[in-house]
Amino acid sequence: MLWEDLADADVIRVGDTYYYSASTMHYSPGAPILRSYDLVHWEFAGHSVPTLDFGSKYDLNGGRAYVNGVWASFLNYRKSNKTFYWGGCIDFSKTYIYTATSVEGPWNRHTTINNCYYDAGLLIDDDDTMYVSYGNTGISVAQLSADGKTQVRAQQVFQTPSDVGTLEGSRMYKINGSYYIFLTRPANGQYILKSSGGPFGPYTMRQVLLNMSGPVSGGGVPHQGGLVQTQNGAWYYMAFQDAYPGGRVPVLAPITWTSDGWPVVQTVNNAWGASYPYPNVPRPPREVKSPTGTDTFTGTALGPEWEWNHNPDTTKYSVGNGLRLQTATVTNDLYSARNTVTHRILGPSSTATIQLDYSTMRDGDRAGLAMLRDSSAWIGVRRDNGQTRLVATNNLTMNSSWQTTGTGTEVASTPVSGGRIWLRVNADIRPGTGRQARFSYSTDGVNFTSFGPAFTMGNAWQFFMGYRFAIFNYATQSLGGAVTVNRFDLTTP
Repeated sequence: MLWEDLADADVIRVGDTYYYSASTMHYSPGAPILRSYDLVHWEFAGHSVPTLDFGSKYDLNGGRAYVNGVWASFLNYRKSNKTFYWGGCIDFSKTYIYTATSVEGPWNRHTTINNCYYDAGLLIDDDDTMYVSYGNTGISVAQLSADGKTQVRAQQVFQTPSDVGTLEGSRMYKINGSYYIFLTRPANGQYILKSSGGPFGPYTMRQVLLNMSGPVSGGGVPHQGGLVQTQNGAWYYMAFQDAYPGGRVPVLAPITWTSDGWPVVQTVNNAWGASYPYPNVPRPPREVKSPTGTDTFTGTALGPEWEWNHNPDTTKYSVGNGLRLQTATVTNDLYSARNTVTHRILGPSSTATIQLDYSTMRDGDRAGLAMLRDSSAWIGVRRDNGQTRLVATNNLTMNSSWQTTGTGTEVASTPVSGGRIWLRVNADIRPGTGRQARFSYSTDGVNFTSFGPAFTMGNAWQFFMGYRFAIFNYATQSLGGAVTVNRFDLTTP
């Protein structure tokens, strides 16, 4: 649907509008919400978690929270009070629930429940009772109080058979009087539980798909995600497909139902179709914002397509006249530097270009455009001893515990002057053997020169999040320097 890293979808319809919530791990703000009028074209609309206020490690202060934070979580809309609810378990500890009357916000923390609703799905029943399905292998259902602030009861409703293995990624529905819990077997299967005896079961299980080929060539099996019904009664399954190095990409397929009430994916040649007929929905009231285009940072806040690597220091950046990034951390490690702002890469390949004003950098500062993940590379400007150089740097690495093992190796360098430069990276995130990112620069914004070697992006899944374009500015000696990004352009071939 949108070739970007948007995993663990929860998808709902409110009136004629569809909303999509995704995982973000350590990125802030968390849990983006996308909006669509046709299930096909999507735009970023807001974030359910305005800041990751779950401890200092989320601020890159005395710790780091890589691969922690917002995992599979729920989004739903309660008609009785016209309120959106988002909920998720953080650090396997507590479940946080946020509410808003508009997806754009403001979103406020509504409550904290001292129970981990792991991989949770929220059902708001016909009588307005709220139920949450959750768990890994042992699947439970909790009933919330009428105000959604506390847990009334919880019990395990299903134990996954050993021959199936792990089931998680709950989504809970009530369809034609029966209760359903939609579950994933990572990373190659999808199952559903069905109860006609109420939300607490008993449930019976059926396989929805296993080892089904997906529409992204070289990617994994479509799984997880959720079900949604159109205004005209048709059902669709929004899953994601592992497609590293780019991440986990949303894919959509129509659903039919058997006569005894079980969902079936409509396949093409026994596979998830590469294309399907356009959904029969009312004509959209407008076009949604294109994922490509130019951002000149003239508004009062960053757009919802932007997320910081961990929480930013809000005193060290501003927008309105370009994006001004003051140095916020003294470090030699990009992974520990605050106020690195990221943008998802658009597949199968796309190009990001920034116009960077580096005239107010200070000695020891590093600023530029990175390909950010657990193995990273960047092109940027470094100032040392009163001199500025354009450099390409690779070999920024983390180990499996997400501790830094390499802070970078300089692989190209040339002196620069004038205070302004354009930096560009083209990223091919198709799964497979290529996975190349290529850097270039310009002094006039028109003629670009290739710079440094191509960077091969890693495609292991364990970091979960895919590569992102990342704009950074950090100090290695002392704070006080700044750069301004006057524009960001995202284009596709």
